[in-house]
Amino acid sequence: MTPHVIEPDPQAGAAVKAADRAHVFHSWSAQGLIDPLAVAGAEGSYFWDYDGNRYLDFTSGLVYTNIGYQHPKVVAAIQEQAGKLTTFAPAFAIDVRSEAARLIAERTPGDLDKIFFTNGGAEAVENAVRMARLHTGRTKVLSAYRSYHGATSTAINLTGDPRRWASDNGSAGVVRFWAPFLYRSPFYATTEAEESARALQHLEDTIAFEGPATIAAIILETVPGTAGIMTPPPGYLAGVREICDKYGIVFVLDEVMAGFGRTGKWFAAEHFDVVPDLMTFAKGVNSGYVPLGGVAINAEIAATFDKRPYPGGLTYSGHPLACAAAVATIQVMEDEKVVENAARIGETVLGPGLRELAERHPSVGEVRGMGVFWALDLVKNRETREPLVPYNAAGEANAPMAAFGAAAKKNGLWPFVNMNRTHAVPACNVSEAEAKEGLAALDAALAVADEHTA
Repeated sequence: MTPHVIEPDPQAGAAVKAADRAHVFHSWSAQGLIDPLAVAGAEGSYFWDYDGNRYLDFTSGLVYTNIGYQHPKVVAAIQEQAGKLTTFAPAFAIDVRSEAARLIAERTPGDLDKIFFTNGGAEAVENAVRMARLHTGRTKVLSAYRSYHGATSTAINLTGDPRRWASDNGSAGVVRFWAPFLYRSPFYATTEAEESARALQHLEDTIAFEGPATIAAIILETVPGTAGIMTPPPGYLAGVREICDKYGIVFVLDEVMAGFGRTGKWFAAEHFDVVPDLMTFAKGVNSGYVPLGGVAINAEIAATFDKRPYPGGLTYSGHPLACAAAVATIQVMEDEKVVENAARIGETVLGPGLRELAERHPSVGEVRGMGVFWALDLVKNRETREPLVPYNAAGEANAPMAAFGAAAKKNGLWPFVNMNRTHAVPACNVSEAEAKEGLAALDAALAVADEHTA
């Protein structure tokens, strides 16, 4: 793709910034302490500001622009659908809605062939939990501490990370447990096999003490995203599947971030040969061009609502513009072999390149990931594995990570930074040259993080 010609217009940028500060209330932020970048445009793997600064986006927005920004075929599909039928209520059968559901169902594992559309991932989680509770007649849902499932009522209470705390009013029956994470093992494991076995025993013990007959569902991110991209050890997800079958518990996999090519497969569950009962998705389903999410439902749970009305719905469920974007995105991913590209870039460029950086930078404690879904765990000391900044650090305590992020931006890279980690999560169609450009910028920024090691 020919790079867009950037024409600086600082005055326009100042006006955009002023209007934002006057009227836009930003998420997850102290409103008086933020200074949002005014973005002038974006294309492919890059975006730029009004001052003429161009950034390689190693965040994919919020890990959703899986085919990059402004893909012409998806933009054209949205425009065409707008001219044909801009919107229509969800109770009707609409061609583009039906086609989006068909294409998604074709790619989900097992018999996850019914699709309930939502506007995003949090609503998908809300409805998956509701379906599980109604299907089983039980209340409790188990979720992991290192997790993020969304910001709506039930989803935020299921979330394990600190963003839950301010809203932790206890959505009835949420119970948390420790999922496997060998680098910072809560089970004192020294091998993946030990970590998997001990994590499964811990989960089954938790179920025993909570009462198996009270538990409706276990929800897990197939590969946890925001919490650190901790790829589950071999056998773990299959073991959770067995536990769910043993106790009649619904197994929900959250693929909002990991799905649609991010890990080098259409869905991350394919890596582990496991089929959940419900699967949530959003983000990459249409590269975030128009808000869309959903729940893929297996035959047994779908049958629960054959004669019994499902008590849930959304005004914009299966919105025609969003579904048109999904149809076009999936077609682009097929035609341009985007999923295969994500796997190849991970295996030949990002994985080896990040591991090479780890060899030279003492601030890198661990490299983990697959496809275009990677994390660098940054530490003060490799031997003790002490994080570069404390858990949920803010202000001065977070200065080392802030300095790392500023250095990355100075080198033309927009980084994904969360707690003591930086994630390398570019678009799934990122080129080899772009990936190497990102690695070079990370190399320079990690030199700044190294200054804070002991």
